[in-house]
Amino acid sequence: MTTATLYLDLLDAVIFDVDGVVTDTARVHATAWKATFDGFLRRYGSEHDLQLPGFDADSDYLRFVDGKPRLDGVRDFLAARGIGLPESGDGDTVASLAEEKTRRFVEAVERTGVTAYPETVSVLRELRRRYVPTAAVSSSRHCDQVLRAAGVGELFDVRVDGNDLERLGLPGKPDPAPFVEAARRLGARPATCAVVEDAIAGVRAGHSGAFGVIIGVDRRGARCGSMYEAGATVVVSSPADVVLVERTPLRFAPPRRGQVGAVSKDRPAIWSP
Repeated sequence: MTTATLYLDLLDAVIFDVDGVVTDTARVHATAWKATFDGFLRRYGSEHDLQLPGFDADSDYLRFVDGKPRLDGVRDFLAARGIGLPESGDGDTVASLAEEKTRRFVEAVERTGVTAYPETVSVLRELRRRYVPTAAVSSSRHCDQVLRAAGVGELFDVRVDGNDLERLGLPGKPDPAPFVEAARRLGARPATCAVVEDAIAGVRAGHSGAFGVIIGVDRRGARCGSMYEAGATVVVSSPADVVLVERTPLRFAPPRRGQVGAVSKDRPAIWSP
């Protein structure tokens, strides 16, 4: 991992994933998923006379649910364990496990609050100072609540979350649809947008959507190689490692639109030593 330079004059907007990039809520999601899945696995194991290992809040979270819509996360984790459940109905279902996880997550947020990463907030404030439009993208239906609790909601021009995906009938990550919708709302083309993402599913979404720059954030240094394989342009340990240059902050200057070439052959949007 390294420091990266982002040339703002070649970009129309920057799109941020929320959990793990903007707010320290990835761990809250992982804890809620663990409590939900572990309880289910105990019930399922007892009913079928099986000894089932629990949900690993690190490896299983990153592999099966991180960055995905909650129903997809349930399906993918259960499929990996060879377990099939009905989508809805009485007893344990895909929908009931997803709802239980959501309830646990909301209770934790209400109990402990939400913290925004200071280095990400600094980048967001600098982008606003330079009149660069920003978007927040999350698969969570509680994105607005999380951003407001962290005190950073006003730092984004648009927000695309799980409620929008459900309302519009859009698939979640690793499909690029959430990022594409954010770019559309900002009036920008994917090729002239940068995506900042900490989940492999999100990096894949940015890559498959042909976004101009995909910045992977690997805070623990465990997924750098996987992020490059998924299509990251560059991987950093923190948004603090992204250096913003150009687009001089002029008072009353409007955001620029329709710029050509987010990644230039003679002057790349991302430069790494």
